[in-house]
Amino acid sequence: MAILLVLLVVVLPTAWHGWPPTITGNLLTACLIASGLALRWWRSHPRAVALTGGALWLAGAAVAGQGWFPDSAFVLLALLSTVAALGFRSPWAGAGLVGYLAALYLTAGATNPVPLIMFGVPGFLAGTILRLRRETADQLAERNRELEEERELFAELALHQERARIAAELHDIIGHAISVMIIQAAAGQRLVDRDPAGARAALEAIAESARQGRGDLRRLVDLLGGTEVGGPDLALIEEVVTRAARSGLDVSCRFEGSRDGVAGPVAHLAFRVVQESLTNALRYAPGSAVRVTVSGSERHLAVRVENDPAAAEPSGVPGTGRGLTGLRERIQQRGGQFTAGATERGGWLVRASLPSDMPDKRGLTG
Repeated sequence: MAILLVLLVVVLPTAWHGWPPTITGNLLTACLIASGLALRWWRSHPRAVALTGGALWLAGAAVAGQGWFPDSAFVLLALLSTVAALGFRSPWAGAGLVGYLAALYLTAGATNPVPLIMFGVPGFLAGTILRLRRETADQLAERNRELEEERELFAELALHQERARIAAELHDIIGHAISVMIIQAAAGQRLVDRDPAGARAALEAIAESARQGRGDLRRLVDLLGGTEVGGPDLALIEEVVTRAARSGLDVSCRFEGSRDGVAGPVAHLAFRVVQESLTNALRYAPGSAVRVTVSGSERHLAVRVENDPAAAEPSGVPGTGRGLTGLRERIQQRGGQFTAGATERGGWLVRASLPSDMPDKRGLTG
């Protein structure tokens, strides 16, 4: 393309007028040809092209008095000005162009600066506009790339959190049900010969725990599938305490304050706190008394579960170590507080405080 341009604006007009017979005339033509050929690399090296081409055009203008100067060569000046604007982002580029045009005016000894201004300034302005558009497009592309990376990161975080919630729910459901069944099965084995009625009660507790676990799993599957299910309430705490008492745990439950208007997520987390505490009491403190207290107010719901020291050897049912940790994470994520630790008497105390205005978000805890 650059070669064709040089032919049209330099070589053909010069040949039509008559090829210069002098050395300076040929030098003028050579400078203009080289200046046009430099435009071939304007995309990859715009600054070098602007400097080299501009210097050659200036050199040609300097010897223009010694030969015929094709007016069409001003097209090269316009293109070089455009390339200069594309290559130089400095605010001083415009001052450089003014200085260059002044040098051309003085070197060529021109009497009319209008052609220099007409072919130099518009090209520079056009190049500036093109450069700004290109920079804006690059910035938008970079921003789109960053937004895409952020979207992927948020998607990964959301997936991780969703998996963590599913894992926590499965731990609560399966851990409690299996712990009760294992403990009752061991008790039934000991009582099967000397106390058939006690063994029958143990088997009934196993069956009830299995049915409850199956129901919880069905509810979890419905939630994951998008099926609408009824929101939980504090009655779930009474149910899990009643089942634990039937399984042989010495447990009592007391409600204080208001039980009305408790959001579904609050009731669900309170239920999980009680369930996990009772499961741990069955595992690690068999035969101990467990006291559950639920206190409700307009601002928060407090859950307290305390058990005495173990009155018998622990059942030997191992835990995963994630129950209390998972509860703490879920409660803190929703603006609540959670503590668990040994008491001075050798027992264990779990306390949770949950905001009553916790938003009801659809999901595993809804």
